[in-house]
Amino acid sequence: MKITAIKAWQVDLPLKEGRYSWSNGNFVDVFDTTVVAVETDAGITGYAECCPLGSAYLPAYALGVRSGLQEIGPKMLGMDPTNLGAINRHMDAVLRGHNYIKAPIDIACWDILGKQTGLPVYTLLGGAAQEKVALYRAISQQSPEEMAAKIAGYRAEGYTKFQLKVGGNADEDIARIRACRAILTPSDILVADANTGWTRAEAARVVSAVADLDVYIEQPCMSYEECLSIRHRTPRPFILDEVIDNVGSLVKGLADDAMDVINLKISKVGGLTKAKLMRDLAVASGIPMTIEDTWGGDITTAAIAHLARSTPEEFCFSATDFNSYVTISIAEGAPVREHGFMTAPDAPGLGITPRLDVLGTPALHIA
Repeated sequence: MKITAIKAWQVDLPLKEGRYSWSNGNFVDVFDTTVVAVETDAGITGYAECCPLGSAYLPAYALGVRSGLQEIGPKMLGMDPTNLGAINRHMDAVLRGHNYIKAPIDIACWDILGKQTGLPVYTLLGGAAQEKVALYRAISQQSPEEMAAKIAGYRAEGYTKFQLKVGGNADEDIARIRACRAILTPSDILVADANTGWTRAEAARVVSAVADLDVYIEQPCMSYEECLSIRHRTPRPFILDEVIDNVGSLVKGLADDAMDVINLKISKVGGLTKAKLMRDLAVASGIPMTIEDTWGGDITTAAIAHLARSTPEEFCFSATDFNSYVTISIAEGAPVREHGFMTAPDAPGLGITPRLDVLGTPALHIA
């Protein structure tokens, strides 16, 4: 089997809540996502999706996905998409860095492998380790009262895990954390995610002020070293996200006892092949994970669900159903949230079928 063509579509995904806000005043009203198709001479096509969270979250941006595909796409033609090791080694050889650009090609190749073998991707990733996956809900940064009210609404929908977007003014963030923890039950999980937004001094103030609360602290500062400093100052469970972006950073974090949980984003690390490697290393090291991505719609949610479903429950801290945040469906067969849980499709591959009428005309066609 050989890759004969790569196509990409640009799709706007408006948010149901109208706006998503996180640290340092960053926000997105409409997500710019890229849907990728990898076509083969066997008549099997694999699909994937890549949707960066704007351009101020990670070294990634929406136009970069499509620009990068133009660079790397022609160099993938003629390769066997089911030889995932060779695919990833070749991508790394012909394009240094830019993991988010490589991710949709890798994911689409997993979709092809699943369709060729008649197996769902979660089986290829190690087999079903849980039947349904617990989800968290991200709470966009607003006033303490508004964020607490949103948590109350989402609790009624079945969520029990919540990620507050903090990383702003320290006094306001302390109030946000306290207001939201106050309306939760003892068994509910609350994560205060600063998305690198605090200085070390601000982070030190916040973790001291909420030391009496049951709350996880996530990625308080920009650098790994700053986060490690805050880790040493608080007994609260600690999550690292943005600075854990490859196997090397995970190994370093494990050696330094830098975290209790990691946030494993599929496109951040380069696709399902590298995410599986990091997942397996984290499981072997006793580190739970939030399994998700930077953003996306139905196809991204399906990829998340397959990786999460093949992860043992005790190491799957939570996952994300991004398709429930947006107003447009781009694929049939995608996971659907039920009472705070989702599961991966049992159909071959990712188990989704893109809605070509929604995707429209490809923005990119490499053949």
